[in-house]
Amino acid sequence: MTDTPEEYDAWIGRTDLLDDDLSPAQAQAAAATFEAPDAPFTQGAPLPPLWHWFYFLPRAPQSQLGDDGHPQRGGFMPPIPLPRRMFAGARLRFHRPLILGKPAHREGVIRTITRKSGRSGSLAFVVVGYRYYQEDQLCIEEEQDIVYREPGAPLPAPVPVAFPPAPEGAWVRVVMPDTRLLFRFSALTFNAHRIHYDRPYAEHEEGYPGLVVHGPLTAVLLLELARRNVIRPIIGFSFRGQAPLFDLAPFRLVALPVAERIELEAQAPDGKTALSATAELG
Repeated sequence: MTDTPEEYDAWIGRTDLLDDDLSPAQAQAAAATFEAPDAPFTQGAPLPPLWHWFYFLPRAPQSQLGDDGHPQRGGFMPPIPLPRRMFAGARLRFHRPLILGKPAHREGVIRTITRKSGRSGSLAFVVVGYRYYQEDQLCIEEEQDIVYREPGAPLPAPVPVAFPPAPEGAWVRVVMPDTRLLFRFSALTFNAHRIHYDRPYAEHEEGYPGLVVHGPLTAVLLLELARRNVIRPIIGFSFRGQAPLFDLAPFRLVALPVAERIELEAQAPDGKTALSATAELG
């Protein structure tokens, strides 16, 4: 069953406007986290694709955070009562890079809100559109899929297996998502969601076997793998999360160039696909 409850109609079309001066300091912190080969990032340097996620950050006061660490709902985001929230996927177009040290502007809008019910319980899907401008020029268009769901049964820890041989011509990287990496990414994105750093909360309140790797962190790692192996500009990117990753064992990134695009995949320790993505080349 699918519907859009009338109580959320007022949120469709709601906007959120935010400015940022794009300080090089934040990009330099990201460069240290990801060991970016093109560092240092100084004033006037272009921001790599997806690194805009380290800017235009949420500014909810401490008193307005929910028990899970997310800002309380009912402002820009609708007050959907389902307790679990996930950044499930996104679609982006990179028209021109944002330039460090120059003021930029983001316009956000709630595009759709959809409720569904099925075998897994109630779900709510919120599609949020963003446009990023600098000097009155459109730089990035983005559409994010935010999913709310009911609490589920506790998840078992994945059983590690040997990764299968990578496709011929693929670029591969194995990542150990330790607590230092998760902490730094939470800091870069000003993300207080407790599943990424509070192990007792993640295990006992949300039923995860360990700390959860941020979906956007996995997406950035995948696009960094592609970016470091191509000369052509990346003009589009889309990703979809399929299963969570945890800080319990290494996972593998695979990037396979195919004509005008790069097919990307993050493989969980049990060999299953955790996140799939596509990067388009200019």
